[in-house]
Amino acid sequence: MEHFEPAYIKTFEKGILQGKIKAARKLLSPCNICPRKCRVDRLSGDPGVCKTAGSAFVSSYNPHFGEEAPLTGTQGSGTIFFTHCNLMCLFCQNFDISHEGYGQEVSDKELAAIMLALQHQGCHNINFVTPSHVVPQVLSALEIAIQEGLSVPLVYNSGGYDLPSTLKLLEGVFDIYMPDFKFWDPEIAESACQARDYPEIARSALREMHRQVGDLTLDENGIAQKGLLIRHLVLPSGLAGTREIMRFIAQEISTHSYVNIMSQYRPCGRASEVKGLNAFLSPTDFQAALQQAKEEGITRLDQPRRAFLFR
Repeated sequence: MEHFEPAYIKTFEKGILQGKIKAARKLLSPCNICPRKCRVDRLSGDPGVCKTAGSAFVSSYNPHFGEEAPLTGTQGSGTIFFTHCNLMCLFCQNFDISHEGYGQEVSDKELAAIMLALQHQGCHNINFVTPSHVVPQVLSALEIAIQEGLSVPLVYNSGGYDLPSTLKLLEGVFDIYMPDFKFWDPEIAESACQARDYPEIARSALREMHRQVGDLTLDENGIAQKGLLIRHLVLPSGLAGTREIMRFIAQEISTHSYVNIMSQYRPCGRASEVKGLNAFLSPTDFQAALQQAKEEGITRLDQPRRAFLFR
């Protein structure tokens, strides 16, 4: 099989990446990089809604073996967990990272070194977790890492709360997009994230991501090279709107979409503040979600590897 070269290599060689970096940094002052559009001057030190000013914060990085099979492979997915988040779900399972700010500030050079260290460990990809609020920093660090030999695919692993205009800057940079589609009902999104526009934004984001990279493609070893991988966390009592989300994916994205319907919901953080989210997910609810996906035409499903938690 022909050797696969990540898109960012040609984007860099053609001199296009530098323009993307400049355009992305302009979005930080005033900040319009995500749907929150808080319009603070992050370059002057104002952290805004995402509590992040001019530099990114990283909580951890390591080869991850709990991701989807096409990302994990045999060597793991090189995950970089960014501190803070632009969505901030009240039930976040990484509440200490997204809400409480666990992590440390990193320079662009340090972020580049992290990418290279993960590649050196043999990871199949570099997986940026919750990068929506630090797109300029990622692009700046990428320019450094490319010159030092970075050559594995990049994964944009977001909550799905991404502006298409920002995503357009990432065309030719990311080969793999892995967004969540969390909620169909604006009322649930408002209660859980104070983001009533989340369903509309997520639909637009998935359309743009798929336009750029298409359906997920794998190499001869089953490792992801390019495409869209969609995550959907099933919530208790059908609160996520699984059927409607699967119908949207089948009808407006692709019936060949690779979807991970996830079963690991548990009431973390401030979940008790939202009616219905203070319960653990039942096996019945999860099986119903899987059935709904299949009934709506989604059959390319990641195989679940996590056990249910009961209390």
